[in-house]
Amino acid sequence: MTERSPAPAGLALIESLVNTLDIGSGRDTLVTADGRRLFGLAVEELPGALTLRESLRAALLAHAGHPPHREVTPLGELLVDAPLHVTVDPADGSAALAPADSGPLLSRVAAAVAQALVAGTWTRLKACAADTCHWAYYDRSPAGRGRWCSMQVCGARAKMRRYRAKEPHPTESSAVT
Repeated sequence: MTERSPAPAGLALIESLVNTLDIGSGRDTLVTADGRRLFGLAVEELPGALTLRESLRAALLAHAGHPPHREVTPLGELLVDAPLHVTVDPADGSAALAPADSGPLLSRVAAAVAQALVAGTWTRLKACAADTCHWAYYDRSPAGRGRWCSMQVCGARAKMRRYRAKEPHPTESSAVT
């Protein structure tokens, strides 16, 4: 889990969807009635939402330069079923991409991805490099090279493992008696 502030705009929807599963504890809030209600999902929509969540997680891992956590349906294959259209505000002429049907979660996610792509923020949404975490976070680092959801937790653990791997380990033959 992270102490970071939520992702901007529509990316917050994707971030919160991916973070419905705590890999470390196995707790999945999306399978609960309250968790589904947060995303406007009926129980029969759960299998599709779970597939979408894991495809998003794989894409976010790729944003951070990591391989998928497991075999998933490619995100592009899922999003092809969520058509978008361009809306133009008559008051100021601003344009935006919007889901053709704003009800389904897939359509809302497709619109969020498209808007983030246009804004240049899509690749800043990442998944933590830690195998026991993969928590989604928005990388606000200047160079966009963040690797962990939390430097104090996942980052510190990774650095400690790397440090310990470099330490010379005493052997029985080198022990002083």
